[in-house]
Amino acid sequence: MNDKLLKKLERTYERYHELEKLLSDPEVIADASRYTAYIKEHGSLSKMVSKYLQLSETLTRKKETEGFLAQEGEDKELAKMALDELGVLEKQEESLFEEIKGLFVTDDKISGKNVIAEIRAGTGGEEAAIFAADLFRMYTKYAENQGWRVELFDSSETDLGGFREVTFSIEGNNVYQKLRFESGTHRVQRVPRTEASGRVHTSTATVAILPEIEEVEIDINPNDILVDTFRASGPGGQKVNKTSSAVRITHVPSGLVVKCLDEKSQHKNRAKAMRILRSRLYELYEGQKRNERDQIRRDQIGTGDRSEKIRTYNYPQNRVTDHRINFSVHNLEQVMLGYLDEIVEAIMTYYKEEQFKQLAASL
Repeated sequence: MNDKLLKKLERTYERYHELEKLLSDPEVIADASRYTAYIKEHGSLSKMVSKYLQLSETLTRKKETEGFLAQEGEDKELAKMALDELGVLEKQEESLFEEIKGLFVTDDKISGKNVIAEIRAGTGGEEAAIFAADLFRMYTKYAENQGWRVELFDSSETDLGGFREVTFSIEGNNVYQKLRFESGTHRVQRVPRTEASGRVHTSTATVAILPEIEEVEIDINPNDILVDTFRASGPGGQKVNKTSSAVRITHVPSGLVVKCLDEKSQHKNRAKAMRILRSRLYELYEGQKRNERDQIRRDQIGTGDRSEKIRTYNYPQNRVTDHRINFSVHNLEQVMLGYLDEIVEAIMTYYKEEQFKQLAASL
């Protein structure tokens, strides 16, 4: 049994018991956001802790059996029974070890989180904005197929129904685990509706998938933010608000700016803007940590940077290609209707295999 893995398991077990104490603390119970965050974390660790307890029991029995064999003298029958028992326990240990490695790969601390998604039109003018809207509908339909809930936060529409940018949340089971690899530049090759001559053009849109971070997980000093309110209006002056309900929040230390104007209530827009800010700050800080540690290999599955071209949607050839894993499907229409399972599963499988390699190298 690997000592490094055992130490990781012990730390997980300690955190699990720490959470149990916190969840019985009246001060935590009175704070709904903290209590909810701790409940989620406790639940996410329960499977790992269960396997750890099974492993601990197996290792204890194995040690006792080995001790019995060392003391046993001439009784060959008892010795054979002990050897058989030891063989069973060693197989159990190996099986549990593999299961636990799998949990370390798939059950990281953010895999089960909801997400904040941001889509922005890239190169290609009006066609890029139309493609951004197509991607928004694709993810919305995929969310519906998964039984998830989508909530629009902010959008900037064009006259032809495209989006210069759109921000929304997706809530449900294991949302981030399935969508985390959608971040990057998406490219479309097709004849634009704005092109009269029928030539195929290439346009892009960028996608960012951010895990939604609870208040207790990241500390934002109220003195570090500036809040501005203004009146929101739609394209062409439509939906003009007579009150200053739109909110813009600037995080001074990082320079991050978030705005939200989808709700008529200033209070609701501010709450949504803070949700976006927490996720963006988390992404910023985690990116800095990765760079400092140089720990995560960026070549295999990609960095999630918006500048990285990850996928092409080729309409003339009815093909969608994910360039990171060199994987293509020839059912573009179905993909745009939200049937992303084949692509998502292929990427998740590839990622899991790469994580296994990295885990094996570190143990």
